[in-house]
Amino acid sequence: MITLSNISKSHGTRTLFDGVQLRISAGARIGVVGPNGAGKSTLIRIIQGIEQPTSGEVAIGRSVTVGVLEQDVAEWAAHMASANGGINPTPKDLVMHDHPVTALQEQVLELSEQLADRSEDTVLIDSLGRVQSQIEVLGGYDLDARASRILAGLGFPQDAMEQPLRTLSGGQMMRVALGRLLLRNPSVLLLDEPTNHLDLESVGWLQEFLIRYDGAIMVVSHDRDFLNATTNQIVEVRDGEVTTYSGNFEAYVEQRAQRIEQQVAASKSQARKLAEVERFIERFRYKATKARQVQSRVKMLDKIERIEDPTQATKTMHLSFGDAPRAGRTVVELADVSKHFGDHLVLAGVNLSLERGEKVALVGPNGAGKSTLLNVLVGQLESDTGTRTLGHNVTVAHYTQHQVDALDMNKTAVQEIADVVDTATVNPRDVLGAFLFSGEDADKRISVMSGGERARVALAKLIARPANLLCMDEPTNHLDMESRNVIESALLAYPGTVVLITHDRHLIRSVADVIVHVHNQTARKYLGSYADWTEKMGLDELGRPIESTGPTWARTSVDSSQSGVRDAKTERREAAERRQRIAAATKALRAQCMQAEEDLMAAEEQQRLVETALADPTVYEDSTRVQELMLEHAAVKDRVAELSTQWEDLVLAIEDAQAEAAEG
Repeated sequence: MITLSNISKSHGTRTLFDGVQLRISAGARIGVVGPNGAGKSTLIRIIQGIEQPTSGEVAIGRSVTVGVLEQDVAEWAAHMASANGGINPTPKDLVMHDHPVTALQEQVLELSEQLADRSEDTVLIDSLGRVQSQIEVLGGYDLDARASRILAGLGFPQDAMEQPLRTLSGGQMMRVALGRLLLRNPSVLLLDEPTNHLDLESVGWLQEFLIRYDGAIMVVSHDRDFLNATTNQIVEVRDGEVTTYSGNFEAYVEQRAQRIEQQVAASKSQARKLAEVERFIERFRYKATKARQVQSRVKMLDKIERIEDPTQATKTMHLSFGDAPRAGRTVVELADVSKHFGDHLVLAGVNLSLERGEKVALVGPNGAGKSTLLNVLVGQLESDTGTRTLGHNVTVAHYTQHQVDALDMNKTAVQEIADVVDTATVNPRDVLGAFLFSGEDADKRISVMSGGERARVALAKLIARPANLLCMDEPTNHLDMESRNVIESALLAYPGTVVLITHDRHLIRSVADVIVHVHNQTARKYLGSYADWTEKMGLDELGRPIESTGPTWARTSVDSSQSGVRDAKTERREAAERRQRIAAATKALRAQCMQAEEDLMAAEEQQRLVETALADPTVYEDSTRVQELMLEHAAVKDRVAELSTQWEDLVLAIEDAQAEAAEG
């Protein structure tokens, strides 16, 4: 469907990646991972065609349609309102806007009007039939209903679908853009961080949607659970290289760890050899009888390609939420708290008490009031009734979903930190250094930073002043895996109280020891982990009823050709059958692929050993041995090339078999 051949991309003197070979086949399920700024989004834009590679070629099949998650929804909505005489569109308007069916429906009206005057014109009748057939193929006759179901699955109640778009938050507008894309049903879906603005229930709906999606998907994400559920191939963009791993995210982690271990061993082995050569050079540099051997070794050192130790090259963020003064046992307490927004009642009679050291996760459906409750807890929002009591010696730090947007685009990172610390006692550059901003990076303006860099600046501002009540709303949005791991570790080590809203299931499972369920205008506290809570409530890992005919994600799933609404049990059974078909169809191929990979690794190791031997100047004192090594080197190079081709062919065969089994 889509083939990337020898793609490279550079920005000035910096090379993002080079020599990329990648194939997106029918039914592919590809996850793209890597640190912030490595080039993941650039790779998506190159496939999309809005950014050109420095070299290489992207080939897209003639009948292939590519759908990309829109990033500029607010600007687009404003343009639509202007084009419609200032009338602000609704979410449903935007989802259905400019759908391919729209033009066909206009053709039907035009042809029908012509037939009113020429009712026996066979050419017009045939044309009308063809257009109506196209509309049927594209699902145009139930377009409105499908748009409603998709929006509902993404967390929009029926009344919100008809509200002007200007009343929606940035996260809701992102879900509208996602709904617009899903309604078009392209051959290939390119999704860049699609879960960033979704709650757990909407993540679950999208996850199930993508599992059943007929086309190929390529998704950039840092959500481990989401990648595990939706992908069977991982593409890592890191340090100028693009590496492909077979399997889901868990398999990628294992394979990458093995690869790093091998690379570290090779680097250490090479370092020992080089040290021996360098010692020889230093020892005999000025000895005339050894001059030729010294020069030979100097030339050899110049030619050797160094094997880098990946554990030494990797920079990691260092994060500690500080040591604020010890708070009293009860940190914050709400008594009979209610909150309205106009006529809309969000919280009613909430009673909640949080204690020192608790790690609390607020869970519940989109729109239930989690962010409202968090804002009341930190004192940013006044309740309509009831009281909020802050405990003894409690200081509050608050990180919101829009903390990144609140940064001043005209300021530098240093200036942002200087605004919140006493620069007489705290050096802003020291704070930023822990977040991987060093040297010139600390002087970059916020306007030119990536989303991940801005999120790190916002986090740096948060911890610059220690607090013992830490309230965070989606703190991992825009952050890569490494940064998420650092936040997880910092939260676990933090001695204060944490209140957390996140769609990252891994973070909730790892950190939370208290669950507060926000639902039906109430908030109920449960002691124990997220797994304890879901088991007690009879829910799955996404907080959905295990045995129910009516959760949102099931009611709003993808249309079946008969009913448009599919039973949850049937969906699970079909998904299980699909997985079994794929496993059965690829079992033999996967075994062959694993064997081919093992053989390839063994051959590459043999090649490395021969090259190491040839790199030893003393070996050239024995001409017979040199000749043997040269012959062995030629043979093993051919063997590596042959095994590499065999392995690549098997990977492609597995992809094709998976796609065929999924369709069957």
